[in-house]
Amino acid sequence: MSISKLILAFGLFLNSGFSYAQTLAQWRGINRDGIYEEQQLLKSWPENGPELRWVNEDIGDGFGSPTVTDNMIFVNGKNDSLSYTFALDLNGNLIWKAPNGNEFTGRDYSANFPGSRSAPTVIDDLVYVSSANGRIACLERKTGKEIWSVDMIRDFNGVMDQHGYCESLVVDDKKVYCLPGGINTNLAALDRFTGKTVWTAKVFSDSATYCSPMIINLPTRNILVTFSGHDLLGLDCKTGELLWSQRQAYHFYHQHCNTPIFSDGFIYYISGEGNGAVKLELSANGDSIKEVWRNNDIKNVFLGFVKIGDHIFSPDNSQKLKCINTNTGQVIDSLRLNKGGLIYADSMLYCYSDNGNVNLIKLKGTNMEIVSKFKCEKGTKEHFAHPVISNGVLYLRHGRALMAYNIKQ
Repeated sequence: MSISKLILAFGLFLNSGFSYAQTLAQWRGINRDGIYEEQQLLKSWPENGPELRWVNEDIGDGFGSPTVTDNMIFVNGKNDSLSYTFALDLNGNLIWKAPNGNEFTGRDYSANFPGSRSAPTVIDDLVYVSSANGRIACLERKTGKEIWSVDMIRDFNGVMDQHGYCESLVVDDKKVYCLPGGINTNLAALDRFTGKTVWTAKVFSDSATYCSPMIINLPTRNILVTFSGHDLLGLDCKTGELLWSQRQAYHFYHQHCNTPIFSDGFIYYISGEGNGAVKLELSANGDSIKEVWRNNDIKNVFLGFVKIGDHIFSPDNSQKLKCINTNTGQVIDSLRLNKGGLIYADSMLYCYSDNGNVNLIKLKGTNMEIVSKFKCEKGTKEHFAHPVISNGVLYLRHGRALMAYNIKQ
C-alpha cells in the first residue's frame, strides 16, 4: 500500500471511532455530515436526468432514507400497520424483509404522514433499526433474523413526540444509543450485541424530538450529541453524564431535526425554529461549550446541511439555498431553490426538493449554479427522504418507491 493510502486509511480510522476491521454504513454518510466520498461523478445530466437503473415500488410507506453497503441496501417501510426493514441487492431485488412491530400511523395532524422515519445503521454483520413507534431491533445482516429488541415506550417509559420517533440510531464499538424521552429515562445506551441497558440518563426529563445523534471522538472521551425537545445535549458516551447543554427557543413542534456537525473543534447546528444556525466552541476535554455566533434568520427544519471548508450550505424555509460564512455566521450568498434534502459529493451539491425536483448544483467559490435537474416521477406522497450516493449511484426514496440512478462518469 502506498504511503498516501496508508495516511488516508489511518485518518478514516481516527475519524470514525471504529476499529480498522469494522465497516459502517449509516444516515447521511460515514460521518453523518452529508458528505459522500465519491469521485468521477457526472458534472451534468441529460435533460430527463441520469440513467434510471431500476425502481423498487414495494418498500412500504415512509420517509426514511436507504442505507447502502458494498453489496446490500437496507430501508425501513410500513406495510399495512406493520414496520419492516427491507434488504435489497444492488439491483433492487428483495433479499429479505424483517418485521419490527407496529409502525407509526399518526394522530391528528401527524396522521397525514404515516410510515417509517429513520435509516438503518449497519456495522459489520449487524443492522440496527428503529420503528417510528420506538421499537429498536438488532438484525442479522445476511438473513434479517432478529437478535434482540427493545421497546422505548414499554421498557423505558418513553414519550414520543407528535410525529413519532425519527432518530437513525448511532452506534460505536460496544453501544447503541437512543432517546426514549421519558421522565426518568431521557436517554439510554444499550449493549449493541445483547440489547441490555448499559446506562440511562434522566437529564432534564425532556421529551424526545426528531434528531439523529452523532458522536464526537476526542482523545480523552467520546461525546454523544443530540437534541431533546428543548435542549442541545452533550453526554459522556461511557457514563451518560451530562457534560453541557444549550437551551433552544420554545416552540410547540420541537423542530430540532438536523444532525449537528463537528469540525476543527467546533459544533455547528441548524434548527427549524428558535436558535436558527449556531456555532459552538467545544473545550479541549469536551466538558464545556461556548457560543461563537448565532444567526436566527436561518430556518431549516429537517433538510440537513453540509460544511465545505469555511462555508455551510443550508436549505432555508424562505425557499433559498444559503451559503453561510463559518467565521462570522453571516449569509454571503444564496440561490432561489425549493427546499429539500441536501448532500455533497465530488465538488457538487445535490438537493432533492420537496416539489420532486432533483437538482445538481455547481459550486464556484460560494456561488451556486443549478446545472441540471430532473423530476422524480415515481413513488407516493411527500418528497421528504434525503438522497444517498454510493458507488456511483444516486438513490432516491419517494414513499413506497426506491430508485437508483447511474451518476458515474
